[in-house]
Amino acid sequence: MEVFDGHCDTILRCYLEGGGFRERPGHLDLTRTRKFSRYAQFFACFGEPEDMPGRPLWEVFQEEVALFRREMEQNADWVVFCRSGREAEAAFAGGRAAAFLSAEGAELLDCDLDKLRQAHAWGVRAVNLTWNHPNALSGTNAEERERGLSSQGRAFVREMQRLGMLVDVSHLSDPGFWDVMEIAEKPIFASHSNARDVFFDTRNLTDAQFTAIIKNNGVAGLNLYAGFLGKAADLDTVTRHLEHFLALGGERNLSLGGDWDGCAILPRGMEGIQDLDRLYEHLLRRNYHEELVRGIFYSNLMRVVSEVCNT
Repeated sequence: MEVFDGHCDTILRCYLEGGGFRERPGHLDLTRTRKFSRYAQFFACFGEPEDMPGRPLWEVFQEEVALFRREMEQNADWVVFCRSGREAEAAFAGGRAAAFLSAEGAELLDCDLDKLRQAHAWGVRAVNLTWNHPNALSGTNAEERERGLSSQGRAFVREMQRLGMLVDVSHLSDPGFWDVMEIAEKPIFASHSNARDVFFDTRNLTDAQFTAIIKNNGVAGLNLYAGFLGKAADLDTVTRHLEHFLALGGERNLSLGGDWDGCAILPRGMEGIQDLDRLYEHLLRRNYHEELVRGIFYSNLMRVVSEVCNT
């Protein structure tokens, strides 16, 4: 089974609690992912002022990048730090996993274009324009929901696409999303967002938004946080979100964005990334053909990464 997942907060957990990627509590470690024939993962740098009072987020970001690099070096027998689909394929050919780096919230970069370029030089290949708190680029799904991209936000999006970085619209306000779609010339990414029509939460995507992602040739990752799936969430609940997106024509535009180590509760039947095979088998038992399931679990996100992250 092949897996490419678009979002985890394992870097933050290690940063705050200690420990490393190889074997640890929580939702994700490298040991548990060895069961997959191919495994790629976006590891997000993240920090919020509430948890780190008085700490400049740019400083936190640099320390988390350093932590990620140390983990890559210490686990080089199992995983490779990758910046493109081509590098991921080379990692797989050598029997290793592919680790990509992202930043959850442009405030980690002070919403600054020079720092964005520096992050790209350090290997970051995806950036959420916002987390839950508004910043100089835009409002969010949680605060200042009516505010879209500023002129600075538009410049940020254009520079990300020029550099070959995935613009991540998860957590963004609805007006901000539409502003991104107006100027996007390459596929975009909603790394961990579900279907709002299945379960109403402003963190989830509307049908119109997902349809726009389809037209953009982008991809949206199913978020496995139970709070964004629905009450008493289980594998059937996850499947309802998946089926809703497929009914909109999203066979090539749906992927995984587990929110591993960043959420409190997973759906019943899942305790961590090691249980993704349960979801895979669940879909096959519902008579989804294996090519479609493989696309959701791996190929669709790899397609977008290979197209966008090529510099």
